[in-house]
Amino acid sequence: MKFNSLRNSAFIISFLFAGILSAQEIKSDSIVVVKPYTPSVSDAFKIKEKPAITDSISLEKKNVTYSIFSVPVASTFSPAKGRAASVERESPQKVYDNYITLGFGSYTSALAEFYSNLEVNRTDNFGIFLTHNSAQGDIEDVVLDDHYYDTELNLNYSSRQRDLVWNTDFGVEHQLYNWYGVSPGPGENYDFDPQHNFYSVYVGGEVNLDDSFFERAKAKYRYFGDDFNSTEHHLTFKPTMELTIGGELLNTSLMLDYVNGSFDRDLFVEDGINYGYLNAGISSGLLILRDDLTLNLGAAIYYGLDTENSDGSVYVYPQVTASYRMAGDYFIAYAGLEGGLKQNTYYNFAKENPFVSPTLAIAPTDQQYDAYLGAKGKLSNSVSFNLKGNLISEDMKHMFVANPPVAGANQEPYANVNSFGVVYDKVKTVSAFGELSFDVNSSFNLRVNGEYFVYDTDVQSEVWNLPNFKANLLADYQITKNWFAGANFFLIGERKDVEYQNDIFSPEENITTLDSYFDMNLNLGYRFNDRLSIFAKGKNLLGDNYEKWKNYPVYGLQVMAGATYKFDFGR
Repeated sequence: MKFNSLRNSAFIISFLFAGILSAQEIKSDSIVVVKPYTPSVSDAFKIKEKPAITDSISLEKKNVTYSIFSVPVASTFSPAKGRAASVERESPQKVYDNYITLGFGSYTSALAEFYSNLEVNRTDNFGIFLTHNSAQGDIEDVVLDDHYYDTELNLNYSSRQRDLVWNTDFGVEHQLYNWYGVSPGPGENYDFDPQHNFYSVYVGGEVNLDDSFFERAKAKYRYFGDDFNSTEHHLTFKPTMELTIGGELLNTSLMLDYVNGSFDRDLFVEDGINYGYLNAGISSGLLILRDDLTLNLGAAIYYGLDTENSDGSVYVYPQVTASYRMAGDYFIAYAGLEGGLKQNTYYNFAKENPFVSPTLAIAPTDQQYDAYLGAKGKLSNSVSFNLKGNLISEDMKHMFVANPPVAGANQEPYANVNSFGVVYDKVKTVSAFGELSFDVNSSFNLRVNGEYFVYDTDVQSEVWNLPNFKANLLADYQITKNWFAGANFFLIGERKDVEYQNDIFSPEENITTLDSYFDMNLNLGYRFNDRLSIFAKGKNLLGDNYEKWKNYPVYGLQVMAGATYKFDFGR
């Protein structure tokens, strides 16, 4: 057996060796493959998901039936019917179409207001507003009459159609003031009447269109004069168009501002003063809205014409503003670069300073740019803030200065170093503004703000009658359902005024510094019902006769009490 196994093994080895020798030719330096090896893969068989069962015994499922043996159970539970919870709702405050206010106080002061809104039809309304404010004066240490009054009547008509809203108004105004700001020396006696009157008549209107590229238009004309033969005509017209271009809003406004006026004489000579300016311009801006970013890219171009001297100039101003919500309503950064040609008028000067003389030099102000950067938002749900810094460059910026003495030639009541003129200069202003608003609830809100100024002049040695800082506090408090109160405190910083000499070869300046002042105003009221309420007001509660303008002390402590009654005609 063993021999046979060895013989078989030797036979198999000999056979394999012979096959190898026949497939290869052995050379001394290389092996040549005559037939390469070609592998192959045998077929694969997929395993069935459900294998076949080869058991000889097969089990069948047995049907199972279920039945429930129910036993009734007695129950005494009886659910109550659901009822919606009631929410207490405050009835909306009744709005009346008319009201009248009357008040009287110290210095024989009087306040009267009357407003009436008449419904012409479902879309049209006619309104009347009459207001009067006066005091008979008697300021301490003032030797001339210092009473004043201001009365205005306004009539307006408005209509609200489906695609058109328009309104127009007409008004007249009468103001009376006295040039009481004199500083009499020992033995001096002023026997002139310092009273002067301002008269104003105006008419204007506005049209707003929906679903039209012509968005709105405003127009207004005002006549203004006084009892010294001064006259002024002022016309403004401003149409606005809005177009959508590429999904963005293009806003374009045309501007026309014309003023023409005259004064009876100059301060030093009897020659009259005539002035006229026409400012025409176009302003266009592209409004871009991107999520939290609001960007307005625009510019304005004006043509300003001095009609009296036939002298015209072209002005170009930037109109760029941007705001970005960095944290929703809690922090919004904003910035801007804007400018414009501002029309100055006798009416505006008299509103700002009612003791100006009718001998003014009127000219527009070229605000070359107003660059500002700020942030606003909310510190909490009830506290908001606003911080802003400005850099403003203005050419021909107006400033009020005290009129100098006039030697004998002018005997008018304003020629006794008791009135003001205007001077112009190129002024750069750097300012910082901050404000906090507290809206604790619907019954109490408080706002505190302040602003600090730094000025740089070109010709004038100072900026005249402009404060270096100002601050303000405003508060309203609904104490109970019937009691309400309010407060207004303001602080104005130092100002400087100058009195030029009447000799061009003597450029000396008599500079006066006006002290800063703090004024406290409070009001308290009681509402009997939705028709009748009474109030009490206190002004200048510190009783300080500070000077707002040089040699013009203000009224001291003032109190006033009055009532307001609301009503509807025929009810």
